[in-house]
Amino acid sequence: MTDTRLWDRAALATIPGDGRRAPAVAALPAALPTVAELFEFMRDAELRFSTLMLRILDRSGTARGEDATQVDVVMRHPGHARVTTNRASEYLGGHYEVWVSDGDLVRTYAARHKLGTQRPIRNRPRGLSDPDLPGMSRVYEPVTALPAETLPDTFIHPAGYCQNVLATGRCTVTGTTLIGGREAILLQSDHPRAIEITADRPDHRIDLTVDRQLGVILRLVESFGSVVTRDAEVTDIRPEAPLPPTVFDFVFPTGTTMLY
Repeated sequence: MTDTRLWDRAALATIPGDGRRAPAVAALPAALPTVAELFEFMRDAELRFSTLMLRILDRSGTARGEDATQVDVVMRHPGHARVTTNRASEYLGGHYEVWVSDGDLVRTYAARHKLGTQRPIRNRPRGLSDPDLPGMSRVYEPVTALPAETLPDTFIHPAGYCQNVLATGRCTVTGTTLIGGREAILLQSDHPRAIEITADRPDHRIDLTVDRQLGVILRLVESFGSVVTRDAEVTDIRPEAPLPPTVFDFVFPTGTTMLY
């Protein structure tokens, strides 16, 4: 179950006759999948639910010791998403940050500094889906966008992470496990090279736990040798969760300074 060839199918998606995207792989085989089969399954993770509630606890090692952050995600296709980030040790309503999108506008608010922004959702570069481009030059187009280069985006839209990070190392499917009662696949990537040069060490390893039903990432552990530098785990996941009608409503608090 080991593969060292680069996987370059992050941008591919199945589009049936009705024009709606559908997962290319409906379900994983009963046996352990190959690395390519798992990546193909993970690519279409967000296509397997219409609504989602997710909580991630992110622990990372810093010069000051362990730092823990809690991230809460609410999604409804197409376009609606809310991401709330808070220190795991802080009281509710502390120095939180909010990112809210309705598919057209993105609003952000940082409670620590009382700073807010409101802007149209950024257009993605044109032409990246051209079939004449090589696979590694094409990118995944999400149904519902999330803040770029964040854990929620990586966990729910893992196609780019599989292609540009994991596949640059020696990937091995190592077995199965249970997280929160959900069956999951274990994947290990040894010495992924798509990182800053200062961290390009031969003992760098990424261990993933992937939900067998949805294809979303349930746990990401990054380590150098025996030292774990990051351990991010989903502590609550509810696909097809009923959402309150006002869950994506957001009003900037009094005293907010708007940057733009």
